[in-house]
Parts: sequence; C-alpha cells; structure tokens
Amino acid sequence: MSPSSPRLRIIFAGTPEFAAAHLQVLLDSPHEVVACYTQPDRPAGRGKKYQASPVKQLALEHQLPVEQPPTLKDAVAQAALASYQADIMVVVAYGLLLPQVVLDTPRLGCINVHASLLPRWRGAAPIQRAIEAGDEESGITIMQMDAGLDTGDMLVRHACPITPTDTGASLHDRLLDLGSPALLQALSQLAQGSAQPEPQDNSLSTYAAKITKAEAALDWRQSARTLDAKVRAFNPFPIAHTASAHAPQARIRVWQAQPVAHPHSAEPGTLVAVTPEALLVATGEDCLALQTLQLPGKRAMAVAELLRGYPDLFRLGDRLELPA
Repeated sequence: MSPSSPRLRIIFAGTPEFAAAHLQVLLDSPHEVVACYTQPDRPAGRGKKYQASPVKQLALEHQLPVEQPPTLKDAVAQAALASYQADIMVVVAYGLLLPQVVLDTPRLGCINVHASLLPRWRGAAPIQRAIEAGDEESGITIMQMDAGLDTGDMLVRHACPITPTDTGASLHDRLLDLGSPALLQALSQLAQGSAQPEPQDNSLSTYAAKITKAEAALDWRQSARTLDAKVRAFNPFPIAHTASAHAPQARIRVWQAQPVAHPHSAEPGTLVAVTPEALLVATGEDCLALQTLQLPGKRAMAVAELLRGYPDLFRLGDRLELPA
C-alpha cells in the first residue's frame, strides 16, 4: 500500500487455509480488520468432533470478532454486519452467498479473491478443474462482487503457468503466493479511487463444479493423458482411486502417476507391465504408469516399496476396477 493510501476498515469472510493465508496478509498490512465471517464449526476427523475453520482459528489468535451465521439472508445477520461500519468486505472461499443488501453495505462494496483467470472457471473448484481440463495457464482474479456467481467486474488479474507435473496442492500454493499481492494492489486502488473495473466476457465463462468423491474413480477407458490430469487435479483431495482384482473391495488411492506412450491391444484397466518404479496400466489410449499408491489404512508408498510388502497384490494381466 502506498503511503498516501487511506487505511481501510475491512470485514473479512472466508473459511479454508487458502482464505486464512489472505487474512494473515491483511493483518500484516496497515489496514484494520474489524471482524471475520466464516462457516459454522463442522464435525471433522474420525471422532467427528466439531472443529473451527482455519479462518476462525487465526481470527481468535488475534482477538478479532468472529461471526458464523448460517445465512446472510437474515435481517438480524445483515444488521450485525452493518454495525461494523466497514469500508469494504474481502471474501475468499467463504462458502455463503451474499445477497444484494450485503454487497451494498460496505462503502466500497465487496471484493473476492478468485483462484482462476476469470471468466475462465467460475465456481467452487477452479484450481482442480483447470488441471483436470489440461489448461496451460491459471491465475488470480480480484473481482468486485455482484449478485451473480463470480460474474463481477475484474479489478486485478495475475497469471501463472500450469506445468505438466502440477497437482491441486502445488498450484494452490503458487496461486496463494499470487493472491496476496494482488489483493493488496486492489485494495490500494480502491482506497485511492484509481481502480479501473473491467467487465467479464460472459461468452468465455466455464463452470468449475464442486469436486465429488465419486469423480475420483479412475475410468481406464479414458486416455492416459486424461487420467494423469485427474490424478494430479484430485491431489490432495479427494485422491483418485482404483482397485485390484485380488482386493476388489479395497480402494487403492493413486497419489502419483505418469502417462506413457506405450501402444497395446489390452483391455483398458489391464496391468501390462510391472517395473521396480511403476505399474503400467492399459488405458483407452496409451498407458498410465502408477508410481505412488496408498492401501486402506496405510500411508502412501512408492510402487517399489508397495510390491515388497504386498508381492501378490498386483499380477501381470490383472484387470483393475472399472467404475460401474
């Protein structure tokens, strides 16, 4: 923020780690965070104990007021938000829709940090969908929010490449590094009145639907390149999976794989080669080399280690599971 930029009173709204990292950036800035909004505590882990979100945990560490309304459509919740008299509301992966009355409450409105180059990948899972689709580029967009789903005018856009080895985790971390300076840049522009909002081209928009666990089942009829993109996109959640003919009920998670140009005549899902480094599985086009796997109740292991511990689990010619 430039020395001449006014200090803003900010309401922050977010829930996961990605959001908490942006909250920390604001806490380290000259701006004042006056309240934090986050999702209600949810049961998590094997014990299903209620757990505070990363944003709530960080806010409490800094003695900030924490609001967790189940909806912002309620008049009482809207009045509570207005009572903070914020200049602006910063929203990062919050998880609740903001009605128009909330969007209009702060003096400078509400802005959103979105993990894609809008209008590409509007919606809940832009990082995973970009990798899954084979995109060569992603980025961060700071957007002035409106009543639509990620349809508001763009304030700042920072791009970054998607590499052939990127996972959901690695791209998440790089976008996090981009998001922090982009957010501060947008706040500075808004505070000084120098922002130049750019409308989105709706004809170029795509929808990044929320990831489901059912999608993580590997369909060996797809190409090796498509399956590799899915394995990388769904790492670290929900993790792509398959099953062995010798343990059909056991979900085997695939943490790392690589497409291999290997012509074959085998049925998709057939194990066509076993090497010390990988299991080579026939797909609808070429083969997928499975490199790091995880058995139920076990840690993720390189294939070499897995084969030493479970030498009969995979045999040449076995068929891996196809989804029903």
